[in-house]
Amino acid sequence: MTDILHDPNSRGFASDNYAGVHPEVLEAIASANGGHQTAYGADVYTTRLREVFASHFGDGVQVFPVFNGTGANVVGLQSMLPRWGAVISASSAHINVDENGAPERVGGMKLLTVDAPDGKLTPELIDQEAWGWGDEHRAQPLVVSITQSTELGTLYSVDEVKAIARHAHRHGMKLHMDGARLSNAAAALGVPFRDFTTDAGVDVLSFGGTKNGLLFGEAVVVLNPAASDGLIFLRKLNMQLASKLRFVSAQLIALLEGDLWLRSASHANAMAARLRSSLDDLVSEGAITGLEFSQPTQSNAVFATLPPGVADRLREQFRFYDWDAAKNEVRWMASFDTTEADIDAFVAGIRAELAPIA
Repeated sequence: MTDILHDPNSRGFASDNYAGVHPEVLEAIASANGGHQTAYGADVYTTRLREVFASHFGDGVQVFPVFNGTGANVVGLQSMLPRWGAVISASSAHINVDENGAPERVGGMKLLTVDAPDGKLTPELIDQEAWGWGDEHRAQPLVVSITQSTELGTLYSVDEVKAIARHAHRHGMKLHMDGARLSNAAAALGVPFRDFTTDAGVDVLSFGGTKNGLLFGEAVVVLNPAASDGLIFLRKLNMQLASKLRFVSAQLIALLEGDLWLRSASHANAMAARLRSSLDDLVSEGAITGLEFSQPTQSNAVFATLPPGVADRLREQFRFYDWDAAKNEVRWMASFDTTEADIDAFVAGIRAELAPIA
């Protein structure tokens, strides 16, 4: 048996990627392990996965499991664009900030970014870059990409997604959704996935699993087959086709066939809400000073600003990231395995740092 090299009781607030694998997902991997199954997706688990996705997103959707979120975004967007195409996104979007240029350098597309203070595009913001069609000197804006929930933890309502889809389609553009935390969004909105994806006019979706308890694995979901082409080839071309694909599919089945996706995402959201409300109470009571929230807490992320030096001292006990170091802005993430005790200990640490000097 391999020695355990870490403290299994350690918790932090840096990312929901830090969390381990949900026990039910581990059980699903073990259950899928016996005997031989045809490789590269011609297995019974991947066949079943298509049925599971259809139950959430509607008949006729196409599902392509991949290794990771960057791969899902690059492959999905590539399938929506010609070589001269461009993607309009928020400047804070994962495809622009956190994917090391992969959409542009690997995917071969141009990103046209717009500043969105709350992480959310609107038709008016999209119009800042939605122009120049037919101009050979400009990359052609042909796809709008939105993130649900956004990189700032905010949510698009069903009506907001519908308005963006209508606007994009009216201009001949397609709509892509980066759903790395789609389960958190659905749990917070209290509606089925398809309400703000398929039925709202989203054409292609990157569905996230890793941040909600999977070992690894996401999926490109084609909601409108007319909007995507060549994914069967692009997935392999971009090194996102697993030979033992049954183990990715088995995890996604475990997440989506029952309510594991909802239980895990709802819990993470609730823990973020507990952190926010506990700190709100301390601020209103005057028990702490110098903390301000920089975004609404709508999913499993809390954004705040702290006095200089406080974040570094807190990080001696609790791991988390600066979001904008120049503004002393930090991000705190809750996960499916975050406990109330974890939150309460973190709140106590913040209180110790920010208590008014008598």
